[in-house]
Amino acid sequence: MSELTAHHVGVTVANLDRAVDFYREVLGLDVLARFSVDGEAFATGVGVDGASAEFAHLDAGGARIELVSYDPEGDSCDEQAVNQPGAVHVGLSTADLDAFYESLPDHVETQSPPQRTASGTKICFLRDPEGNLVEVLEL
Repeated sequence: MSELTAHHVGVTVANLDRAVDFYREVLGLDVLARFSVDGEAFATGVGVDGASAEFAHLDAGGARIELVSYDPEGDSCDEQAVNQPGAVHVGLSTADLDAFYESLPDHVETQSPPQRTASGTKICFLRDPEGNLVEVLEL
């Protein structure tokens, strides 16, 4: 199996500017990057039809916090959807996402096979035994 390393912790928010302001002004984190992602591979990768998203990555002193605001925003009744405000996922990176994906046990639930998004990142979302989202990515 491919070795995994920590990449980020993601938090889905309803208003990205408001969230970035909080993390910068209240918590003192620096913004590392802001970007958007859309397209069919992204929508398939995150399991949300027609999804696009705005992202902000912040430096948390050795950890990266990813704030993300989705369009469309999730319904409040679907608490496990990645586009639901308040949704959280752990992001791990690997050098070979396809090899990692192929090594997953059959019982592991995934959103889709690995997808290369318009940003050039290859992603795959899966759920841990408690239903929490884990994103594995290849940069």
